[in-house]
Amino acid sequence: MTMEHIFEKGKEGNEWTLLLLHGTGGDENDLMPLAGMIDPDASVLSVRGNVNENGMNRFFRRLAEGVFDEEDLIFRTKELKDFLDDAARKYGFDRSKVVAVGYSNGANIAGSILYHYENALNGAALLHPMVPLRGINLPSLKGIPVFIGAGKNDPICSAQEAVDLEKDLSGVGASVEVFWTNMGHQLTREEVEQASVWFKKKVKGEDS
Repeated sequence: MTMEHIFEKGKEGNEWTLLLLHGTGGDENDLMPLAGMIDPDASVLSVRGNVNENGMNRFFRRLAEGVFDEEDLIFRTKELKDFLDDAARKYGFDRSKVVAVGYSNGANIAGSILYHYENALNGAALLHPMVPLRGINLPSLKGIPVFIGAGKNDPICSAQEAVDLEKDLSGVGASVEVFWTNMGHQLTREEVEQASVWFKKKVKGEDS
């Protein structure tokens, strides 16, 4: 299945592609400014979720606030992963150098890719995520860098969600960094700047 998206080729010599995944009610334009802050020279694949919830774009259905439709989540996770594979062939980017940057609902679908598929992402910046699924066996994520941006006062994604997510991912070998703010669910410039520092050091291996 196709997905509405934007692809922008990066600067010659930069092999990285940022997979941008918006929050509920957003679209493929929402996180484009983040790509410029995290790595302005990387290629960008920004995707719109295929689920419509009362006129709002999402990546998978939910039964209520914070209650995921797990069957749909699994289906949509495969849909996005397959789209990513197809897009790599279509646009010619390095499939092994894709790092997801997701906010809220977008962070949850990115997390679900990590929970279900080995080697599907080379890293992920999960901004205000929840645990996508509980009680499942995760694939090996040995050495995969993950950044979690979390708000201590987030009314939608509780602090415990970030703690549990870090535990799950670290337990299968991921290299997880959690950055806390005292804010709520909103995306802050501070956490995006920290995600940029993380990307340069942990993903690209550059010295600060």
